[in-house]
Amino acid sequence: MDNKDSEAEIHPLKTEDVKAQENHENSVERRIVSKQSSRLSRLSRWRTAAFFISLFLCLIIVFAFSFIIPCPERPVSERTWFRNYDNAVAYQFLAIEDVNEDKVQDVIFAFKASNSSSSFNRSCLDEGSLPSPCAFVAAVSGTNGRALWERPAAEEIEWMECDIKQLGEAAVPGCLVVGKPVSLTTVALRTGEVLWRQSSDFGANYTVLTPVSVIPDVDSDGVQDLIIFIATGDKVCHSEAMINPVAGPQGMAGMLFISILVQSKGRITYLLHYCFLCAENSLYAYSLKDLYSAATGMEIKLPSLKQDPQWEKNIDHTTHRLSLLSSGDIRYLAKIPGQSRENILVVNSEMATLINAQNLQTLWTLNTSRVMIVESGSGAVQWDLKLNSRAKSPGPATLSTADHRSAFLIWGEYQVPGNETVTPLQKLYLFHPSYTNVLLELRNSTDQIIAFNATLFERSRHACYVLLRGPPPSEEPGPVSLMKRKLKEDVSESRVIWLSQVAVDSEQYIRDRLYRMRFHSRV
Repeated sequence: MDNKDSEAEIHPLKTEDVKAQENHENSVERRIVSKQSSRLSRLSRWRTAAFFISLFLCLIIVFAFSFIIPCPERPVSERTWFRNYDNAVAYQFLAIEDVNEDKVQDVIFAFKASNSSSSFNRSCLDEGSLPSPCAFVAAVSGTNGRALWERPAAEEIEWMECDIKQLGEAAVPGCLVVGKPVSLTTVALRTGEVLWRQSSDFGANYTVLTPVSVIPDVDSDGVQDLIIFIATGDKVCHSEAMINPVAGPQGMAGMLFISILVQSKGRITYLLHYCFLCAENSLYAYSLKDLYSAATGMEIKLPSLKQDPQWEKNIDHTTHRLSLLSSGDIRYLAKIPGQSRENILVVNSEMATLINAQNLQTLWTLNTSRVMIVESGSGAVQWDLKLNSRAKSPGPATLSTADHRSAFLIWGEYQVPGNETVTPLQKLYLFHPSYTNVLLELRNSTDQIIAFNATLFERSRHACYVLLRGPPPSEEPGPVSLMKRKLKEDVSESRVIWLSQVAVDSEQYIRDRLYRMRFHSRV
């Protein structure tokens, strides 16, 4: 302090200069801070303005999309619709697929007439070589019955398959139409356009074994292949078909194509493929390798063409007959899904037998003189009932419910014990395992029902059934009608039938419970 005071006394002017310089520096700093503060203030105001402008623009866009720009209207699914054709006959075929990709299932069917409906105004002459009348394939919307496309396909239709995922050079989903005289026509599912045609001649007396089966890509062209069996003879059993003919057992009548999982250390390594055939009273088995070699005269090494040692041990290599099975009068073959494999159900005039497809051992047998619901794993009968069934009555259908069970739709006529009156009516019944002593009679009809199916038209909802009615191809043409009806519409007006004398709940309570039943789409 003494030094500073002394300095100030000795150099007074210097002290004043220092103070002035310090004041000037402080003033400059204040001006700089002031300018920076002003700049930050202006920047903050710009940021605030940009934020509110962005928010305002977002609100305008939301408002525009919400109220000004209309959303695309999705057609409301009608509860019931009809599609009618005059002077036609109907084929026993119905397929349910999403044709127009609107997430609602559509209906594909076939009829024979001289012209299509007025919606497309097509004739048999449009396809050149087809006579008139001819068979048309048509797709209609599941929402309202509007025609999506109609296409002349064959002179007569022997069989159709519409769940084929790869057809044609573009490998698009479509339908395979097996015509008569024998012709193969593929139709694109989305557009109805013909992808390709091929004709063959198998003589006059033949039967196409159905359904047509999809097999692995055996010619390595990147597209899945098809196998078709043509049989001669009069005896036919129903079943779940390489264009070149392959000699099989005489009187061959039904075919089932199965896949066998081959596992190693708990993991699937490859699939083996066999054709399971019935002819009169015998069962036959052919590996896909044998069929390919016989049809082409060539040997090919593909994992899918391997043979299973267990199957080969039980197959007579001369006749291909399965020696371990006593078959009887076979009427039906079907694949039954198991936990880790497909099993084979063989039904004859007296018994039903479930066979393990892995080792060909019998899992269970059951008497089949009545309508039955059977637990496939054990063969235990869950429910059985005697129903009178007319010749060519539609088969049953099932719908998966949200409680992981199934609702069953069955055609026939239930007769109350003591009342043996026979009527010309065909009746549709609903059964659910929640009420084992109850049948709901949904509808009755004297119309000739050609085909019937039930499905969920939208995922986990919109349970409906479809009826195709009219004269069959063997009769004179007449009116043909395709109908879709929501199941709930019939449940609310149904007649409750008590299968036992004890009525636990009121009839209206049963209707209400089944009306509120929720459904679940299968994966």
